Amino acid sequence: MTRVSSTTRILTTMYQREDQAAGLRQMSATSPVRVIAVASGKGGVGKTNVSVNLSVAMAQAGRRVMLMDADLGLANVDVLLGLQPRRNLSHVLAGDADLDEILVDGPAGIAIVPAASGVARMADLDPAEHVGLIRAFSEMTRPLDVLVVDTAAGLHDSVTSFCRAVQEVLVVVCDEPASITDAYALIKVLSRDHGIARIRVLANMVRGPEEGRALFRKLTAVCDRFLDVILDHAGSIPHDESLRKSVQRQKAVAEVYPGSPSARAFKELARKADTWPVPSGSSGKIEFFVERLVGSGSFDPDQSSVAG
Repeated sequence: MTRVSSTTRILTTMYQREDQAAGLRQMSATSPVRVIAVASGKGGVGKTNVSVNLSVAMAQAGRRVMLMDADLGLANVDVLLGLQPRRNLSHVLAGDADLDEILVDGPAGIAIVPAASGVARMADLDPAEHVGLIRAFSEMTRPLDVLVVDTAAGLHDSVTSFCRAVQEVLVVVCDEPASITDAYALIKVLSRDHGIARIRVLANMVRGPEEGRALFRKLTAVCDRFLDVILDHAGSIPHDESLRKSVQRQKAVAEVYPGSPSARAFKELARKADTWPVPSGSSGKIEFFVERLVGSGSFDPDQSSVAG
């Protein structure tokens, strides 16, 4: 099956299910999902670890959480948690499975949407395929309070697509020149090119809260000088031996070392994230995610090659 015909089949099937999606919107209008994208300007700053432990901490606080591995070709969440799912997002893209059918149960009861490790073309989907994947969330039946999206590192088109589609963007940065420079580059693209006016910044692997605040001030000083964007300090995650051990064990630190400094910091981050506003008037559930992505102009069915 060709790439175009596969995408066409997915989109056709989803448009045929509009009545089902509309029903979900009506059922869930009173409880919109909080959608958070975790991003970073470069790899190696602990972004996926933040995504996993934020998800676990929010689940431990009583929220129904889904973690989407949106680093589509690498499946970092699978590696970090030692998971070997039988099916993944590539099967949804091919029309061989619904999103509900590929979900994997993770620590603290979180639901994980696995990416496709080793499937190179998943990292370079065309706009129609991105919309096809994200629209698949419309058909989910699983109750949900929070969706955490672990994006790829850097400035790939998929990163900006997902960041445009969410309510909150959380940029992870470390106190090293390359991380700060690349975080600034990401914030610049998101704010200047995609109109994202507010971005939350998490200082990771710092020696303490003051170092985290100092790092945030460094980044803010540059952004205030050159960009029209509001940065919020989401907090700091300390450099912690327990976190390293949890990675070696392929576990979430919030699960195996709940009293450690990093686990406590993730609990505090989860508490803060739970207070971030959910836009009023959104249609609820994952429809917010879908409508934001489609409405961003990243895909126009009338102009796409799949239409022909």
